[in-house]
Amino acid sequence: MQKKISVIVPCFNEEAVLPKLFARLGAVAATWQADYEIICVDDGSRDHTWEILQAQNAKDPRWRGLSFARNFGHQTAVSAGLHFASGDAVVVIDADLQDPPEEIARLLAKWREGFEVVFATRKKRKDPLLKTFLAWGFYRLLSKMTPLPMARDAGDFCLLDKKVVAVMKALPERNRYLRGLRTWCGFRQTSVEFDRAERAAGEAQYTFRKSLRLAMDGMFSFSIMPLRLATWLGLAVSAACFVGVMVTLLEKIFAEEFTKLGYPPGPHGVTTMVISILFLGGVQLICLGILGEYIGRIYEEVKGRPLWILRDSTNVVPPEKS
Repeated sequence: MQKKISVIVPCFNEEAVLPKLFARLGAVAATWQADYEIICVDDGSRDHTWEILQAQNAKDPRWRGLSFARNFGHQTAVSAGLHFASGDAVVVIDADLQDPPEEIARLLAKWREGFEVVFATRKKRKDPLLKTFLAWGFYRLLSKMTPLPMARDAGDFCLLDKKVVAVMKALPERNRYLRGLRTWCGFRQTSVEFDRAERAAGEAQYTFRKSLRLAMDGMFSFSIMPLRLATWLGLAVSAACFVGVMVTLLEKIFAEEFTKLGYPPGPHGVTTMVISILFLGGVQLICLGILGEYIGRIYEEVKGRPLWILRDSTNVVPPEKS
C-alpha cells in the first residue's frame, strides 16, 4: 500500500512568498513517489494569504487550507495542521522558505530507515547576529534545565510518524511548545543538519516578542528549574543579609580593631536601609513573577477553551474519531 505524506505549513501574512512556496514545494513533492497532501493553515492573516491559498486549492486539490477566525499563534496553527493531517508521515515546515523544502527528502529517507521523529538541525543560519546568539544560548540553556534530551538548534522543521502525531494530538495542554512535546513523546528520534537560508520574500512575522514568548513556554512547560532558582536566590539573599548583619554587629563591638585594620565603622543610615529594602523587594518581585508564570499557565489550562476557531477551510476532511 502506498504511503501518504502530509505537509503542514503555518501561514501568517505570507502573500509575498506563497507563489515561491507553491513552486518549490510542489516540485519537491512530485519527486517523493508517494501520495501527499499539503495543509496550509492561515493564522488569521490580514493580507490576501487566504484568497491565494483558495486559488491554489482550485488548481491542485492536494493543496488544502484551514483559516482561523483570528490569530491564534504559530504553535496553535501547527497543532491544527497535525489534527487534520491524514498522512503516514507528517512534515512541518514554515512558509518563508528559510527551511528548504528540498531537505524534506532527507527527512523521508530517515523515516524510511525506521525513525519516527526526524528533526532538522540548523548548522548555519542567515539571521541577524543578535537573534542567532540568543537562539544559540536559549537552546543550550533549555537543554540544561530539562531532563529531556532537547535537541539543540532544531526548530519546528521536522518529520513525525503518524504514531507520534496521534500521541501529540491527545495532549490537552494549551501553551504548546511543540519542539518539546515531540521530544517528550519519545520513539526513535534522529536529526539531519542543514543550512538555514534567508527569508525568500516578504517581512518576518515572528517578532522578538513572539520568540521570547515561545522561549518562555519552552522553559516553563518542561522545567521547574525557575522555581528552584527562586528558592536558591531567596536563600542567597538571606545569607547575604545575615552576613551583613553580623559584620555590622562586629563593627560596633570591635570598633577599635576594625579601625586598626583600615575599616573604621561608618554611618549606617537611611541609604543603607533603602538599598536593602529595594534589593529584597526586587528579589520578592522576581519570585512572584516566576510563580505567576506557572499560575497563569494553570489558569489558561483549566478554562478549557478550544485551541483554535476555524473561519473557513478548503478540501480538509475532519479526522476520524477513534
